[in-house]
Amino acid sequence: MERKIITTADGSVTIHLPEWDEQYHSRHGAVQEARHVFIRMGLHYYLEKNNVAEVSILEIGFGTGLNAFITFLEAEKLQKKVNYTGVEAYPVASEEVAVLNYPEILSAEDQKNSFLKMHKLPWEKQGAVSERFQLEKQKKKFEEIEDNSQYNLIYFDAFGARVQPDLWSVEIFQSMYNALQPGGVLVTYAAKGSVRRAMLEVGFSVEKLPGPPGKREMLRALKN
Repeated sequence: MERKIITTADGSVTIHLPEWDEQYHSRHGAVQEARHVFIRMGLHYYLEKNNVAEVSILEIGFGTGLNAFITFLEAEKLQKKVNYTGVEAYPVASEEVAVLNYPEILSAEDQKNSFLKMHKLPWEKQGAVSERFQLEKQKKKFEEIEDNSQYNLIYFDAFGARVQPDLWSVEIFQSMYNALQPGGVLVTYAAKGSVRRAMLEVGFSVEKLPGPPGKREMLRALKN
């Protein structure tokens, strides 16, 4: 499938798939979307509710590593330890990584080597990006996730239901529910009624929240 690097509205780049008319991040701003959906509504929300020194995060769709990198920067700033697992069936190519401009857009040029290290770390093995940030990348399909009560927070960043509806099914959200510890949180940019109903069916409490730029709403799901 053809892949193109495009620039989004906030100056950060993403990967566009013309055949699907879909991209890895919002055209309205890749960095803005990641900060709003996954950091503000996810990581910050969880830490405000739970006074903890360590957080375990599962990302559904590691992709370009943008969400992981911003989380890494937050972990350093907040002095929190993060154990981060990123699941990705189709890893981004090294030549694509080379043109991702996230350290520059985030004014984190001094951490560019950390961003590159995330992509260079071997798959299926936990590695240290820093003393506070441990990363394990798992190359597999989302349907193969069988973790049980392992994570505090899930970033659900799969391709949209328009192009991959099977990734937004009751079965997938059941495995997400199982993977979270009690009190765990799942956040996603999506807000479709069918997605919300699938979450509710497996036992999540679900709330609609204001979305990132260009999107009216998003969803946050809680495991009680």
